[in-house]
Amino acid sequence: MAIAILEMLEGHSIEEKRQLAKDITEAFSKIGIPAETVQIIMRETPKSCWADAGRMCSDFQVPPGA
Repeated sequence: MAIAILEMLEGHSIEEKRQLAKDITEAFSKIGIPAETVQIIMRETPKSCWADAGRMCSDFQVPPGA
């Protein structure tokens, strides 16, 4: 069994999350972990609750895919 916990900023579409889940599951499968045993937890944090280099993410444009 594998459990992947992802911390990311809010704002990703459900389609992006589906693709991410698929890609992560495939990556685990490539190293011999059965896909049916892979669990993924995605935690989204509001930009107003995340800081990078001392600046709130809500105060600047976060690059796509970040």
